[in-house]
Amino acid sequence: MENLKKIGNYRWTICALVFFATTVNYLDRQVLSLLQPRLEELFGWTNSDYANIAAVFQFTYAVSMLFAGRLIDRLGTKWGYGWAIIIWSIGAVVHALAIPIGQSMVAVLGWAGIASFSVSVVGFMFSRALLAFGEAGNFPAAIKATAEYFPKKERSLATGIFNSGANIGAILAPLTVPWIYQQWGWEAAFIIVGAIGFLWLGLWLVYYEKPEQQKRLSAAELAYIHSDEKTESTAGAEKVSWVRLLLYPQTWSFAFGKFMTDGVWWFFLFWLPAYLKANYNIVNQAVMIPLATVYTMSMIGSVAGGWLPMRFVRNGLHVYDGRMRAMLLIAVFPIVILAAQPLGPVSYWFPIILIGIGAAAHQAWSANLFTTVSDMFPKKAIGSVVGIGGMAGGLGAVAVTKTGGALFDHYKALGHIETGYTIMFAGCAVAYLVAWAIMKTLVPRYKPITDL
Repeated sequence: MENLKKIGNYRWTICALVFFATTVNYLDRQVLSLLQPRLEELFGWTNSDYANIAAVFQFTYAVSMLFAGRLIDRLGTKWGYGWAIIIWSIGAVVHALAIPIGQSMVAVLGWAGIASFSVSVVGFMFSRALLAFGEAGNFPAAIKATAEYFPKKERSLATGIFNSGANIGAILAPLTVPWIYQQWGWEAAFIIVGAIGFLWLGLWLVYYEKPEQQKRLSAAELAYIHSDEKTESTAGAEKVSWVRLLLYPQTWSFAFGKFMTDGVWWFFLFWLPAYLKANYNIVNQAVMIPLATVYTMSMIGSVAGGWLPMRFVRNGLHVYDGRMRAMLLIAVFPIVILAAQPLGPVSYWFPIILIGIGAAAHQAWSANLFTTVSDMFPKKAIGSVVGIGGMAGGLGAVAVTKTGGALFDHYKALGHIETGYTIMFAGCAVAYLVAWAIMKTLVPRYKPITDL
């Protein structure tokens, strides 16, 4: 501990900035799900309408993740991250103009003979697409910044900490958005929350530089950052093609892990307010405590998940082997979600706690899954690999969201909407064990990429 004090801790300042950005990222994307019950009444949306709006976000996010990773690698972390938050903050604010945007777009689409959605649905689709395009840059940039500023042995902990910003954003959203809506209306909720990103941008531009150029970083801390790897310069590095990256099973392992599990988190994020309304008629500010409980548990899971492999490493396992062992243990916990619906009639707190355990397990899983990329790949390829995996995760999320919307409308018409949630919860419960088994099959032991 004394040696670490002498080394310095500026790297944790960077971690704090990435944590802040991830918090803002999830604040912005959570506003719509919290307003969905009221917007559904205001605009007459069905579950499928809402699923289509959410799916546009997820599909755009998925495709953009592929290119975001590449752009982050090309632009560098500082300005790649900066442009990402500029775009997504503008996209968040534009939601307040969804109706006039929708009117204009429906007029054009109607003239072209392909209009099939209402004005409100089209307007929110456009706004969500713009938000998704910017937000896709967050995780490739965050993982790259973590790889630049932390030695491998600390990366899962740093990732767990910044990734917990997703939970802080998800906690703050239900504590603030319903209140803003009640005071000033739904448009103000999008504008006020969206503007926060510009505050982060100022701090980022002041405090971030590459470690080798960072004047606030001591020579001892820089040496510590590179203590468990060879110093790798990405300046002028040859661009690594997607095709080449797809030849490695390590890429497919990460991508499949994302495809199978990202949809679970998106399901919780986008459908929990609707679930509470449909099953318990909990709306507006009444959702604050249940949702805050779920995402507080998720925050604890994210940090604990980042810490867990360090314990295995201290006991003699290699970093990657310790990470995979931790992920297997984590993958067991979501099975408790199977009991959410059977216990639901007793009290809504039973499904809330069980979903909270599943959400905490997801964040613990995610903290380790992201870090497998920097375990395996050189820094010049990290953004691109994260982008490929992010696209896979986004496509998996689209499938989950569209399936959920169709199931809920189908069983709602039959008077048994709870059956739709039972089916969705069952899929969420087993997704992580399936993902781990495939990942372990693709990469049975630690095998870093050395020929890029």
